[in-house]
Amino acid sequence: MEPSAFIPQPLALPARIARLEEISRNLWWSWSPESRALFRSISVRVWRATDHNPVRLLREVTPDRFERLAVEPDFLRKYDALLRSFDRYLRKRQTTSSTQPPKVAYFSAEYGLHGSLPIYSGGLGILSGDQTKTASDIGLDFTAVGFMYPKGYFDQEISPEGIQLAHYDEINIPNVAIERVMDPRVSTGEPLIVSLAMQRPEDLLHLQVWLVRCGRVKIYLMDSNTEANDPANRDITTRLYGGDREYRLRQEIALGIGGIRVLRALGLQPDVFHANEGHVAFTFVERLREAMKAGLSLEEAKATVRKSSAFTTHTPVPAGHDAFSNELIERYFWHYWPELGMTKEDFVALGEYQGMFNMTALSLNLSAHRNAVSKKHREVTAAMWPDYVDHNNGPVNSENQTASSWHSSLISITNGIHVPTWLAPEMEQLFDRELGRRWREHLDDEIFWNDVRSIPDETFWRVRQQLKTSLFSFITDMVRRKWQTRDHSISSPLAMHPSSFVSTGLLLDPSILTIGFARRFATYKRATLIFNNLDRLKTFVTDPLRPIQIIFSGKAHPADEGGKQLIQQIWNYALDPAFAGRIAFIENYGMHSSKYLVHGCDLWMNNPKAPLEASGTSGMKAAINGVPNFSILDGWWIEGMEPENRQSNGEPQVPTRSVSQTPNGWGFEGATHGTQEEQDRADATRLYDTIEREIIPLFYDKGIDGIPHRWLQIAKESIATILPRFSGERMMRDYLALMYKPATTRS
Repeated sequence: MEPSAFIPQPLALPARIARLEEISRNLWWSWSPESRALFRSISVRVWRATDHNPVRLLREVTPDRFERLAVEPDFLRKYDALLRSFDRYLRKRQTTSSTQPPKVAYFSAEYGLHGSLPIYSGGLGILSGDQTKTASDIGLDFTAVGFMYPKGYFDQEISPEGIQLAHYDEINIPNVAIERVMDPRVSTGEPLIVSLAMQRPEDLLHLQVWLVRCGRVKIYLMDSNTEANDPANRDITTRLYGGDREYRLRQEIALGIGGIRVLRALGLQPDVFHANEGHVAFTFVERLREAMKAGLSLEEAKATVRKSSAFTTHTPVPAGHDAFSNELIERYFWHYWPELGMTKEDFVALGEYQGMFNMTALSLNLSAHRNAVSKKHREVTAAMWPDYVDHNNGPVNSENQTASSWHSSLISITNGIHVPTWLAPEMEQLFDRELGRRWREHLDDEIFWNDVRSIPDETFWRVRQQLKTSLFSFITDMVRRKWQTRDHSISSPLAMHPSSFVSTGLLLDPSILTIGFARRFATYKRATLIFNNLDRLKTFVTDPLRPIQIIFSGKAHPADEGGKQLIQQIWNYALDPAFAGRIAFIENYGMHSSKYLVHGCDLWMNNPKAPLEASGTSGMKAAINGVPNFSILDGWWIEGMEPENRQSNGEPQVPTRSVSQTPNGWGFEGATHGTQEEQDRADATRLYDTIEREIIPLFYDKGIDGIPHRWLQIAKESIATILPRFSGERMMRDYLALMYKPATTRS
């Protein structure tokens, strides 16, 4: 039975255009250029002021405007065409196979879907969002489960001293594309509530359920902020990744066990259960409990769960894998393991790793289908977890394997991006003109994208300049809005100091080579590496003929003091007159601002400490918009940089074209020997040398027409080689073929 949902405070739109609200409440609009254009035409000013949120726009535009639009022929023509596209999209189903595709349940702790719904913190959430959107596009039977965090992730503000300040604001539900789910098991229209025990059987956590419509995919989000809970339980889903270790454990119990119970309450019986990272690993133990309750023995239940479970690991550093003390596990599961016919020792052994209960170990123990998120990450993961990876499927340390371990394959499925979300509207229009409107049907077709190289340079350059202008307009508008909303009294803690205008980018020059560095501020990503030799960097930045400028953006986890210190250092460099206002830091990095950055910069830089970048995706988003990458060879860039003898999941790939002699970006091997200081110095030197000898000369080598033709060859090569190989379509078809179909329980 299809669960009904309650939409808060329906709008009183004219009947002729009433379905505007329906479209605004399905995030399909966020990757439909026709939808975005139509909503923008309602009010450009409100569209910009709401950061492109149509739900809020429809509530803020005055009724008389809608009355006029309801009789305006041009608007109605576009509205009717949009409805036809929307209805046709919702009816579409996967037709790539004669067999029925498996039903997939996908679990993730965060989803990056749109800036108006801040239930994501970084790359993991953005990937989850892109996978969900792509699953919708290709017609997979896909249901997603996660949390609705009432306070989401924090808004970032930088003080005049460069200190990151975290602000948590309640999500304004009426202004977000989200609905309450009603219980399909009762006919009285009651909200759906699922319950589970926490520390004691009588200590019940109650979770209400919300629905986000993402194209054809439904995302069910649990929320503990209900009066049915006592205060301690009510706070469990308040914030993303907040609190101490016990708070984190309580969240993960609710996410894994509660998530399975939501599916069952909705009457859903998936074939495959996909756990995106170890945060959701308690889905496995809840499914064990279900199987035991159905009459299977423990070993039969384990086999059933393993066969139908897929697990993706994203973390190449041991500290990034969630682990809890055995004492904490006992406190919450002492009443649970008897339902599995287990002793305490048996239960703890499911996730035991180095004296802790490790969520990745639990996931590897109870899933037969596992993947890393790049080829290099697969090597790193196999070396990290030798007890769990079959030695026939890659290099592992077989000396540490034990007979009780569950061994299976570990493959690599390199991350991809949802192209319609991250491609600039101006690039979409360029592709429409130069490649034909059917390019959207060939997103993973390498041969099709060869024609990008033939786009005239003057046409391509004009679009790139438009995108750069939009970036600088966005920066100016963002600073203006902050200035207008600040208390400017000297004694106010909310005062915006005039010097902040320099550090936030108002002195940047659109004619200068602009380098972008935007991502989560973790220390291993080395955001300040380019400042390793200040004198040399200053010569690049202040060169009178061929200068560079750098835009930084990103959040540090509130508990990551090292990451916050990096932000403060960059902020202070930006204020240093010696850098001439050509270093900037953009506050509150998120999906909205990131689009302007990956669209409008000239070069995308990434310099993590190798091999700690599992994959990364921001460079992919830049590349498809004609922004070349300059990165240390780690994560996805090892596979993305041309020329490359590419392989797929350990098997040689049949080439679809000859390897181009035109590079699609720049990269070098990161230093791995010596002290960290020596490695940083060596990598910084390679960074400077490449910028000075290759990147700067190429960008400023312009013809008499003012166009850098050789630079544009690389920019177009970036699109032609990276877009099809790192599209969400390629990624999700890999998941379907290599993970979901093998994991299906259907005979």
